[in-house]
Amino acid sequence: MAKKTYVLDTSVYLTNADSIYSYGNNDIVIPLKVLEEIDKHKKRQDGVGVNARKTIRILDGLRGKGNLHKGVRLRRGKGIVSVRSYDPTLLPADLNPGIPDHVIITTALTEINQNPSKKVVVVSNDINMRVICDSLGMTSLDYVDNQVVKDTGSIYTGFEPILVDDQFVEQFYEGKKLYLEPSMTKAKLYPNHYVMLVSSSNEKKTALARFLNTSTPLQKVGNKKGVWQLKARNKEQQFALDLLMNPEIQIVTLIGKAGSGKTLCALAAGLQQTLEDLTGVPQQYTRMIVSRPIQPLGKDLGFLPVTMEEKMAPWLTPIQDNLQFLMGNNKTTLRDYIERGIIEIEALTYIRGRSIANAFIIIDEAQNLTNHELKTIITRVGEGTKIILTGDVEQIDNAYIDATTNGLTHAVEKFKRPEFAGHITLHKGERSKVATYAAKHL
Repeated sequence: MAKKTYVLDTSVYLTNADSIYSYGNNDIVIPLKVLEEIDKHKKRQDGVGVNARKTIRILDGLRGKGNLHKGVRLRRGKGIVSVRSYDPTLLPADLNPGIPDHVIITTALTEINQNPSKKVVVVSNDINMRVICDSLGMTSLDYVDNQVVKDTGSIYTGFEPILVDDQFVEQFYEGKKLYLEPSMTKAKLYPNHYVMLVSSSNEKKTALARFLNTSTPLQKVGNKKGVWQLKARNKEQQFALDLLMNPEIQIVTLIGKAGSGKTLCALAAGLQQTLEDLTGVPQQYTRMIVSRPIQPLGKDLGFLPVTMEEKMAPWLTPIQDNLQFLMGNNKTTLRDYIERGIIEIEALTYIRGRSIANAFIIIDEAQNLTNHELKTIITRVGEGTKIILTGDVEQIDNAYIDATTNGLTHAVEKFKRPEFAGHITLHKGERSKVATYAAKHL
């Protein structure tokens, strides 16, 4: 197979610094403009900054082995890495030399002009850049090495309906120990996989259960009393509350569109298991820590002479609204718990280096986290701590990730096998009739 030349856009390096090693024996051309763009991000304190700094270190290591202008051989393959500038005379008439993406595209055109017999491919996470390349007759690809699933329809949902004999449903309600064998369903079941047992003789006759493994009886799902006076409005919310209230499940991921109740359920479960004096339930955790990514993610909160809570306030208003709702709109009580440290408002920027024990952690809008940032957060979890990741993978504000590469999707897929983790996707909006209709039709 003939060698190709891949021209990687800035977005690729900022998504994964090791992307330079993803193309085997093919050659890599790095536009000089890409180095300039990467340098602008090296001081960021998030995953983008980490990848920028790592990319610079990798290139500096290659520079020590040869001349990047002439080309240096990669240690993991036979491909040659080189840094190239562009020929201004090849800049298409409608492109602007002041726009970095246009300069990068022209660098690829320069490579095509200098090596007409060699196939040149532009790789970018920027959809518009790929469209421009296609418009110019150039070959372009998305960087897919960091994708954990093919598309959103492939993401693990944590739920499966299963057709069973009518007698099986009856025995389940009678409290008999029943086991789910692999032959009873075509779908692959994972630990803490929720199932709806559907009677083969009457499809309206169903039962909700949690599957752990083939050697453990199915567990009933349902809490008529609710959690912190919050009652589930659909089966997915029942599953979510079951996961959230189970101390043996230490990491929970909840995906759902706006208004599906994922954040509200997480907060209610956290309050009930943290605030012993109001519920009478033995305290499971000593504190509840709530946070969400700041956009642009990981950017330092600055040196303004105010508290962290005041700096985080614009991003945490939705969380506070939910907390006030759960506390009967009692702002004084909420403020008291925050002042006493029972409810903490934490900036993700400063979570690195901490070891958090005996806490109920909620990370809202986790779809805006990169895989690296998510790893940084989860590795902070100490003994006796439960961490909840909530978000909507269809609503991502981080320009360097998408529905298939973000940290939340990675967590859902990577944590579906261990018995200490669980996931459920919430589909139905429950905020209000107006909000549900708007989400569906607007």
